Amino acid sequence: MKKLLILLAITCTGMAVHAQELYVNAEPASNMATNSLGIRLTNKFFNMKHESSTGMRFEPELMFGFSKKLMVHVLGYVSNNMQEAMRFEGGSIYAKYRFLSNDDLHSHFRMAAYVKGSLIDNPYIPAMGDDHDHDAKPFSNEELDLAGMSSGVSGGIIATQLVHKFAISGTLGYNRFMKNVKDELPLFFSRNMLNYSLSAGYLVLPVKYKSYEQTNLNLYVELLGKSNIDQYRQNYYVDVAPAIQFIFNSTTRLDLSYRTQLFGDMPRNMDRSFLVRLEHNIFNIRNR
Repeated sequence: MKKLLILLAITCTGMAVHAQELYVNAEPASNMATNSLGIRLTNKFFNMKHESSTGMRFEPELMFGFSKKLMVHVLGYVSNNMQEAMRFEGGSIYAKYRFLSNDDLHSHFRMAAYVKGSLIDNPYIPAMGDDHDHDAKPFSNEELDLAGMSSGVSGGIIATQLVHKFAISGTLGYNRFMKNVKDELPLFFSRNMLNYSLSAGYLVLPVKYKSYEQTNLNLYVELLGKSNIDQYRQNYYVDVAPAIQFIFNSTTRLDLSYRTQLFGDMPRNMDRSFLVRLEHNIFNIRNR
């Protein structure tokens, strides 16, 4: 009976049994447990070519599992990107709905659809004086994102396959970029973009589950790409992002990841970054 209760506790948390699909840079098709609250604190450090310096973006995030099929993220962004000092850039909301689930004893295949909206108060280009023309191209950058840089919306499909200790997942999405709170989208930026990813994760430790208190060690490698699809502006890039992850007591995780460009022809201001994330999950919050 004790072993049965332990196994049930692990299964309910979802973090231990399927840890190898808790990707660091992309979302899986699986959702967090129903009635659970997740708290994330993410720091991203990146080179800024136009200033030859290191930038940082801090992303506080709340996640809630409404049901086994629906979860929602609310994020904020604080960064020194495109400015001299750290400042609040804006926020976004992300929702994911799992519409397909084929589960077996040691494997499952799942698919989900997601949408995201961002409202950002950030300049698209560095401030260069009152007489600067915002439609001129001051530095080489044609990459936008909804994580602190640009306002807009996105949506897409995720498919994830888990087999024993290995999980692989793919994402295909569409982004539409819009005017920021105080800054128009420059003419030379593409307003339409495809994003895509291929993520793989492997559970290294524990070799055999005995308790939900065991520490999990997961290794990941992710390919992350974007393509501008406007007729007058078509270019792309693909990054690789290896990562290591620790999960403690099936509730708290620590992520470390380094991301760099593999190939592509898109002019970018930030082509390398390092991520540090701490996340804690609280389960059955409605019963507390």
